[in-house]
Amino acid sequence: MHNIQERILALSQEKNLGQLSLREIADLIGEPSRSPQKIKHHLNQLEKMGLIRVDKVKGIIEKTQPSWAKGLLRNRSKLLTIPILGSANCGPAELLAESNIAGYLRVSSTLIGQRNNHKLFALKASGPSMDQAVINGKTIEDGDYLLIDSEEKKPLDGDTVLSIIDGMANIKKYHFDKDNNQIVLISESTQDFPPIHIHPDDDYQINGKVVQVIKKPKL
Repeated sequence: MHNIQERILALSQEKNLGQLSLREIADLIGEPSRSPQKIKHHLNQLEKMGLIRVDKVKGIIEKTQPSWAKGLLRNRSKLLTIPILGSANCGPAELLAESNIAGYLRVSSTLIGQRNNHKLFALKASGPSMDQAVINGKTIEDGDYLLIDSEEKKPLDGDTVLSIIDGMANIKKYHFDKDNNQIVLISESTQDFPPIHIHPDDDYQINGKVVQVIKKPKL
């Protein structure tokens, strides 16, 4: 930003520029009073950038919030704290589901939409068997964090769910096989993983649905 524009913005915080002549503005910011056209040019540039508001009818020239700040205020996004409850295997159900909090994720509220963040928790994906699954445009890779909505315990066909099988955490695609009255948990992977077939009498429960993937950084 030009230094004249910076000085005009600073002055706009103290005075209504609409009540000053171009020569007066120039004088107040330390510019030669014989250069009013230069001041007019920079006022026009500031208006185009959305940094000042010009109301010629009411004679008002004032500083505004920059456009990026307006977006933040409008969205009212904030950082949320999501507990991490351990890891979930994306292959065979080999890892025990941990009930103890292992840490916390700090994520923007824009990532969860209208969901109740108090019903969310995170698990770290372990294994490759869901690396072709896509949640909100993001694949699930080993080391990614998965946000689980614990209220979503009645999944639809095709949902990616957190299952607890014999006390072990597992992430898979949910399918109900009506013909055989059984749940089938399906891998979506570049590798060949057999499905897991769940009988109604098995020690099995659904602890939530995967609603977001927080990608691990690519270092």
